[in-house]
Amino acid sequence: RYAVVRSDLTIDEAMAYLRRQARENLATSYYSYVLDDGQRLIGVVSLGDLFVAKPGARVRDIMQTDIITVPEDMDQEQVSRVFEQHGLLAIPVVDKDLHIKGIVTVDDIVDVVQEEATEDIQKLGGTEALEAPYLSIDLWTMFRKRGPWLAVLFFGETLTATAMGYFEDELRRAVVLSLFVPLIISSGGNSGSQATTLVIRAMALGEVGMSQWWRVMRREIASGLMLGGMLGAFGYFRIVIASLFSDAYGPHYLKIASAVGVSLVGVVLFGTLAGSMLPLLLKKARLDPASASAPAVATLVDVSGLIIYFTAAAVFLRGTLL
Repeated sequence: RYAVVRSDLTIDEAMAYLRRQARENLATSYYSYVLDDGQRLIGVVSLGDLFVAKPGARVRDIMQTDIITVPEDMDQEQVSRVFEQHGLLAIPVVDKDLHIKGIVTVDDIVDVVQEEATEDIQKLGGTEALEAPYLSIDLWTMFRKRGPWLAVLFFGETLTATAMGYFEDELRRAVVLSLFVPLIISSGGNSGSQATTLVIRAMALGEVGMSQWWRVMRREIASGLMLGGMLGAFGYFRIVIASLFSDAYGPHYLKIASAVGVSLVGVVLFGTLAGSMLPLLLKKARLDPASASAPAVATLVDVSGLIIYFTAAAVFLRGTLL
């Protein structure tokens, strides 16, 4: 229930009327909504305004007519953004004729925000959203929530095995290349997961929309080059320094180091682009952006990372190991 008053009441009459309504377990008494004879919303007055108003004044003299409302069919995430933008304690829900259908309080929104955040985090982890607390869900339900995504990711990872098989000859001739496969694909997957998490959260907060995809892409290209350059330098000097003390990478260690360094730049750049663009593409397709889970992006980058790595190795090691 919510408090309502008529615009023609005096302040004293309105206060007395609100006292009677307060005994009926109102959802909030911070705001009173002013209705006309057709029960349409025409204004709102806060309890503080009533307290400081002159006793002889009427409600219509102090009510605010610039009312923040939400329609009945607005998504709960959008409603939470309205609360965030205006800092209100309650917002009336109205139909197209401005008849109040109810109110949404800030307490309701706290629950909604927690529910939506939990759902997004669970999807980012590569599972369907859970409808109950973790310990309350039976094992079969947990299997159904987690199994499909794991199966999809498994078949996605089989593409990684296919890519490895495609470069079997290169691996046979230069076994040393296999030492850096985990390094390459994990770096790309990690960068993609970071980008996915940042973009999905920015979209949930209303900071990023479809119209800003080009700005997101430019930022991620710059970020990918910087991050990839950093990791590429680490990888290059790691191989060079290790080769000063051992012969683990053979006489062509500088070319191997160059192949690894360049590959890391390419893989991290691709990972950041894939991780940032995939949520936006899903949004464009009217799908949940949170479905672009970090494991899914990592799986995509694994396959691409291998192709980038072995292509770079073929360029740098042609005429030597390959």
